[in-house]
Amino acid sequence: MINVKKLRCEYMENPIGIDVQNPRISWQIQSDVRSWLQAAYQIQVFTESDLKGLIWDSGKVESDQSIHVELNELAVKSSQRYYYQVRVWDQQDGASEWSESAFWEMGLLAASDWKAEWISAPLAQFPTESEISPLLRRKFIISKPIKSARIYATSLGLYELELNGHRVGDRYFTPGWTSYKHRLQYQTYDVTDLLAAGDNAVGALLGNGWYKGNLAWQDQSNIWGNRTALLMQLNIQYVDGHEDIITTDSQWTVSSSPILMSELYHGETYDARLEKANWSTAAYDAQDWVAAEIIEHSKAILVAQENEPVRKIEELQPIELIITPAEETVIDFGQNLVGWVRFTIQGSAGQEVTIQHAEVLDQAGNFYTANLRKAKQAILYSLKGEGQETYEPHFSFQGFRYVKLVGFGENIQLENFIAVVLHTDMESTGSFQCSDPLINQLQHNILWGQKGNFLDVPTDCPQRDERLGWTGDAQMFIRTSTQLMNVAPFFTKWLRDLAADQLESGGVPFVIPHVLDEENHSSAAWGDAAVICPWTVYLAYGDTRILEQQYTSMKAWVEYMRAQGDNEYLWNTRFHFGDWLGLDSKPGDYIGATDRDFIATAFYAYSTSLLAKAANILHKNEDYLLYSNLHAKILEAFQQEFVTPSGRLSVNTQTSTLLALMFELVEGTAKERTVKKLLQLLEESKHHLTTGFVGTPYLNLVLSQTGNTEAAYKLLFQTDYPSWLYQVTKGATTIWEHWDGIKEDGSFWSEDMNSFNHYAYGAIGDWLYRYVAGLDTDEAAPGYKHIYIKPHPGPGLDWAALDLESMYGLIHTEWRRVDGAAAMEVRITLPANTTASVHLPDALLDKLFESGATLEKTTGVSTIEQLETGVSLTLGSGKYSFTYALAKEVV
Repeated sequence: MINVKKLRCEYMENPIGIDVQNPRISWQIQSDVRSWLQAAYQIQVFTESDLKGLIWDSGKVESDQSIHVELNELAVKSSQRYYYQVRVWDQQDGASEWSESAFWEMGLLAASDWKAEWISAPLAQFPTESEISPLLRRKFIISKPIKSARIYATSLGLYELELNGHRVGDRYFTPGWTSYKHRLQYQTYDVTDLLAAGDNAVGALLGNGWYKGNLAWQDQSNIWGNRTALLMQLNIQYVDGHEDIITTDSQWTVSSSPILMSELYHGETYDARLEKANWSTAAYDAQDWVAAEIIEHSKAILVAQENEPVRKIEELQPIELIITPAEETVIDFGQNLVGWVRFTIQGSAGQEVTIQHAEVLDQAGNFYTANLRKAKQAILYSLKGEGQETYEPHFSFQGFRYVKLVGFGENIQLENFIAVVLHTDMESTGSFQCSDPLINQLQHNILWGQKGNFLDVPTDCPQRDERLGWTGDAQMFIRTSTQLMNVAPFFTKWLRDLAADQLESGGVPFVIPHVLDEENHSSAAWGDAAVICPWTVYLAYGDTRILEQQYTSMKAWVEYMRAQGDNEYLWNTRFHFGDWLGLDSKPGDYIGATDRDFIATAFYAYSTSLLAKAANILHKNEDYLLYSNLHAKILEAFQQEFVTPSGRLSVNTQTSTLLALMFELVEGTAKERTVKKLLQLLEESKHHLTTGFVGTPYLNLVLSQTGNTEAAYKLLFQTDYPSWLYQVTKGATTIWEHWDGIKEDGSFWSEDMNSFNHYAYGAIGDWLYRYVAGLDTDEAAPGYKHIYIKPHPGPGLDWAALDLESMYGLIHTEWRRVDGAAAMEVRITLPANTTASVHLPDALLDKLFESGATLEKTTGVSTIEQLETGVSLTLGSGKYSFTYALAKEVV
């Protein structure tokens, strides 16, 4: 039985409002037959939901491709919905049934499709310094039956829409944060069911957001503009074939809202007495509202929403009500999270209440906000006084575990407070578990660090006056992120902004979107996000288009590094963050001891090697030869500069050895000596890390790659400072910015830079998944088309299991010690249309069984080889259960 399922267009199921001119189709195949491989496929595209109006047919295409199949010959039209179905053939020419149909819908593909005008609140009533969020509305009439209706909307600032008294959609912080001078997203909403015959009304609420609001620690505001504005049009298709378009224009009117202030960092001030009941309904009397102003702003920069939107993902109940030693009333939600608190209250009109947000309590158990710096993270609410009222913010998010209540009285009911978790609504794709509860908590913390910091852009922290898209943090964590969620659309969008903000010289700003000073750009390991991030998306999702899309940016970054200094094969100029927050830093310094020229040249070599690989994949043969040659010369220069004739590194830190080994900068005797040096440095530190942001992601990976997995396990299981589990023993529920954010005595590292939700060190997850669980990709067949499974059981764990929902389907790998640790059980699930190279550690062929049978009687196994380290197999798709007695001496 062959079943084609989970049809997707541009990674999404039934998306509406996309503007990709050549959409790509992906599907999964379900089969109970082992080693099932696709031999051919057929795609049909229709204009009608009943699969009439066939407009494109691929015919039977001889190919095993089942992801990212481009519909190159299909000419798409604005606002058109397309229905499609897929069927496939196996290697024996057996055909599946047609899949259930799916669809995608195009958005507005040209600036000329926009009939709306930009409108803003009039300056006379809303001067640029006003903090009040404006309301905008318009009435219109529908006089005949509707077939369908779509709203296309965007804003300068943030917006929320209402139609006939109902909130439109479930997206938050729209239109998202992009490089606003170059790119501005719009969203598409199906509002067919919200319209009514006769009088209707549409309205919008605007907020400052990233566009106009306070950003970074320099009290910046109005970075892209000083007025919020709305662009919206409602396209209505009638049953009789006619169309109406309701647009933002001079017919809209404006009034003030109850939001007196709303800032991303500082929170929201809301006076419920100023609410205008039913303001977005046709019956509302708006005669005292003033006319909106039409303003000039480009429509040429508009692009359809590229990543999944921010949504409410889950809700958490409080776990405790605390009266602190300072006699403050505090609620503990038990989890450091990002979002806001929805609360219900009853009181008198004008009563003021305040909710403040914090990540931790201090040494004495008091509410602690010093690490927020200038961010206030406070909600100020004035009651309407008409019975029970419920409130949650609109245009501000907070990073917190604890909230302090002021003005709520003494009779606090915990059920009246709910923490709402918000982040980009990425598909959850991966999970890891093992026999050790501390490691499981570490995995929990890694996941929640990603949840909290993947809110439209990959932020460095979600609570203080920063929350910026630091490039270094993103490239350090991206591989881990791909194993937890489908982040391909998320990074596709962010990397387009990186390319948009890239300097003419090829330099890359420290943060994307770029909001810092002009000179804040192009640090090694930070700017390399331009190359490492698209390469990682390619590996994890088999997405060649992201390499095509980002190739110019990737090449520009490598050429930027090449142009620095007086030697084109070394990078020894400019400011660099170095091994940021390395524990071998000088007192009072944030930059680790590893020579920054060493780090810069190492990343120069690595990014150049990846660029050459990308050029080869994209059949850019001249560039492939050019950058392969450049990489060879950088290697030669690196070895002359940083490796002595006897094979020693001239820079002796944990991070220097890690980069030299991870990026394959040394070979032969020099590699052997570098491995020994790394182990020596670990011995000297009593087997603790001294690495910062640059070295830490590679530490355990390099140890395992060089045959020192036991040393990697020893590092992992350290529980004293500095270690990953030290944070866990201190009650962390997310990853910290500093190894000792909270010290042994309960005091804090510092006030100025001490986030307790900072995902970079969560990159240890990459090693847990690729080595402990043993799941890895193949560069030659990326996206888990061909899979490597090579578990590395180590001391301290009895079992480990990993699930990953790849583009092809579920991959499961699990190992556990059985029979008193004398034997091993390894379970593997591979999706249809994939193969895997599997290594069973410490296995002997004559003691190896699959589902109780010898391998000779097992289907799905195509090659078998006894190695010194175990048994090597090639498997086709299906479920497998291997058991074997551990070899005391593998031959």
